[in-house]
Amino acid sequence: MNKLARLEDLGDLEGKSVLVRADFNVPIADGEITDDLRIRAALPTLRYLLEAGASVTACTHLGRPTGAPDPMFSVEPVRARLAEILPEVVLLDNLRFDPGETANDPTFVQKLIDGHDAYVNDAFGASHRSHASIVGPPQFLPSTAGRLLHREVEVLGNLANNPRRPFVAIMGGSKVSDKLAVIETLLDTVDSLIVGGGMCFTFLKAKGHSIGSSLCEDDMVDTCRELLAGPKPIHLPYDITAMGPGGKVFEPEAGGDVRQIGVEIPDGWMGVDIGPGSAAQFGDIIYEAGTVLWNGPMGVFEDPRFSGGTGAIAAALADARAFTIVGGGDSAAAAKQFKVVRDMDHVSTGGGATLELIEKGDLPGLAALRGAPNVC
Repeated sequence: MNKLARLEDLGDLEGKSVLVRADFNVPIADGEITDDLRIRAALPTLRYLLEAGASVTACTHLGRPTGAPDPMFSVEPVRARLAEILPEVVLLDNLRFDPGETANDPTFVQKLIDGHDAYVNDAFGASHRSHASIVGPPQFLPSTAGRLLHREVEVLGNLANNPRRPFVAIMGGSKVSDKLAVIETLLDTVDSLIVGGGMCFTFLKAKGHSIGSSLCEDDMVDTCRELLAGPKPIHLPYDITAMGPGGKVFEPEAGGDVRQIGVEIPDGWMGVDIGPGSAAQFGDIIYEAGTVLWNGPMGVFEDPRFSGGTGAIAAALADARAFTIVGGGDSAAAAKQFKVVRDMDHVSTGGGATLELIEKGDLPGLAALRGAPNVC
């Protein structure tokens, strides 16, 4: 993948107007931002442009409105927070209030770039989408990647090219099918793979274990069996935190026993987390690693009864000698919950973008930047 242009490649910006595509898709509850990480992550880019003498207009999506203004997805809380930090930056309304954004409508692209002299993409978390604000402006304006986007591409790209070894990937989450392509790609590069979360039960079934009422994708069992037969070691849990009949996640008052059991799960019981023995074993693997990529929790960590496995992995990563990468999404939320964000070497701001870049080695937003008129 060719290198991306940097902010410095835009040259003299004094008196110029720059459009910045940011990813300010932050969590908001009762009109208040609960985590402003994505806003703070864009500050190095915005400050560089302002200090270079440019006027800066930022744009972002927020949530999933359906192509029309919706107060539920107003960017006002973001605008207010941004005004506290960098009042010079102008923030446009939610891009997805216009159907032209997701449709990549040329008319909407022209509306966005009107009056601007240059474009900067610093929205890594949206760069896997061929939306107007991502792939449109580089067709017409001198364009570069922002500091955040550059860092994401540098770190994640290095996973395929030159990771410190042993390179260990930790995959969690609910479905094998959602991450199959990424798993297959990683198995070409990693020295070993740790599997937890809901997806581990499909792997355990592939090994012939009984999994009770645990989450399982029956149509993926044969695929998991083939992966397990491959040359790279795939580490599965050997003990499980399980919830008995009648129990409900997030509802402890509903009853249902919670026990640590092996990997033969009785009928009516559901695996909801890896057990402490498995967490300790995985921690030993992490301790010996040179690079660790973590994508996906080990269990339903939002429920305190089932947070032990994910918490143990977070703690192991915090203590690791390895270069540690948290692959966005639920893993980033877990890192925040267990207060280890500052201990990680890199916390990706992408979810789907992180996985797609690992899987495919490129993103539509990156390809668009490489085709901009300022890039030879």
